[in-house]
Amino acid sequence: MKIVKPSVTLLWITPDPEAQIETAGRTCYKSEDKITEHSARDFALKMRKSGHHAMIEHAVASFRIVTDRGITHEIVRHRLASYAQESTRYCNYSADKFGNECSFIEPPGLTNDQKREWEQACLYAEEKYFKMISAGCSPQIARSVLPNCLKTEIVMMANLREWRHFISIRSTKAAHPQIRPIAYEVWVALMEHAPSIFEDIHPEID
Repeated sequence: MKIVKPSVTLLWITPDPEAQIETAGRTCYKSEDKITEHSARDFALKMRKSGHHAMIEHAVASFRIVTDRGITHEIVRHRLASYAQESTRYCNYSADKFGNECSFIEPPGLTNDQKREWEQACLYAEEKYFKMISAGCSPQIARSVLPNCLKTEIVMMANLREWRHFISIRSTKAAHPQIRPIAYEVWVALMEHAPSIFEDIHPEID
């Protein structure tokens, strides 16, 4: 059994997303002649403030998120995105490539007694999973005994308009405590590349 930390990694983003938004947006008005070396930020900001958010969709970003399967059930509810997720149907965690063990994400805020109970439950699930594999079950059947806290990796690609939506609802105090840090890390990364699109969002960090 291995306990791993959640993480967020930016894999790819439209090069100079604000410039891409301006290039697309000025097509509407045939005002490409107004593009200058420094005009992109102001134009993208104008699109955001005016509510002309369709232009924001012309820039996209892709992130690799390491979290537990319970949290990915919430992530994939964002339908205007593309996903690729580690598959428990085909990944056999008893294999050498996985270190012959299952990996889990520890939920936040556990007391010592709660953590002990959680670890015992994970160990028990791992033991039964391996016994089912040894008895001839395929991974897609044996996975039925694995808990929501099983570690998973998911790649999520979305346009910047959808990332705004994701951050806005997943970084509030009402959101799950394990998804809020994910939304925050996405916001931090996107602020570096397209501040005009994300600077009006203020994640609620404890």
